[in-house]
Amino acid sequence: MQLYPAIDLKNGQCVRLKQGEFKEITVYSDKPEEIAALWQKQGATYLHLVDLDGALAGHSVNEEVIRRIVNTVSIPVEIGGGIRSEEAIASMLSLGVARVIIGTKAVKQPEFIRDMIETFGADRIVLGVDAKDGMVAVEGWETVSEITASCLCSQMKEYGIRHIVYTDISRDGMLSGPNVAYTKKLTDETGLDVIASGGMSSMEDLRQLYEAGVQGAIIGKALYEKRIDLAEAVKTFEL
Repeated sequence: MQLYPAIDLKNGQCVRLKQGEFKEITVYSDKPEEIAALWQKQGATYLHLVDLDGALAGHSVNEEVIRRIVNTVSIPVEIGGGIRSEEAIASMLSLGVARVIIGTKAVKQPEFIRDMIETFGADRIVLGVDAKDGMVAVEGWETVSEITASCLCSQMKEYGIRHIVYTDISRDGMLSGPNVAYTKKLTDETGLDVIASGGMSSMEDLRQLYEAGVQGAIIGKALYEKRIDLAEAVKTFEL
């Protein structure tokens, strides 16, 4: 199981939110690139970045910080948040980012995903599925759509998607444990690389995902609050 330490960016800082609420914010560092270096030193083999400002604005906002992070580490980095055009994808990839995560645009214009996979390749494009009660939310989680996470994943598989980041919004930043059952359901239904996000709080959470056959897990707040030791987690679940 691939582990992804998360670095959420807002105003150039490394932060965490609760359930995506911008008023529920904790700042962990003014230098996110130092956090990235720390996670790499502790054994991280992939990093997960989120441009929170970008998710709301609909375009990249923290580009300079993203560039610094990519230049600081030697491991691959994926990024999500406000990436809604071919130009935005090309811009992120040109910074040295390995994969970009598309969420809102996939719901509003599904064919965009198909076109971008044709342009950049399936290993560069990740589907971001953020859901409340099984329904997909868009635009920085401000709006809940009419499509279920399961339907969206099935449709995107037909378009060539291989990687999916599935976030249960109700659990994000709450340290309440991931939605193992639904993540397993998506994994079993699609056969794709489904990466669990939201609520990771302990090694036991990771163990449940691992035993459920889930391919990846994003760890945020639990790392920053020292509930999960990254070096131990990597040794246990990746190696």
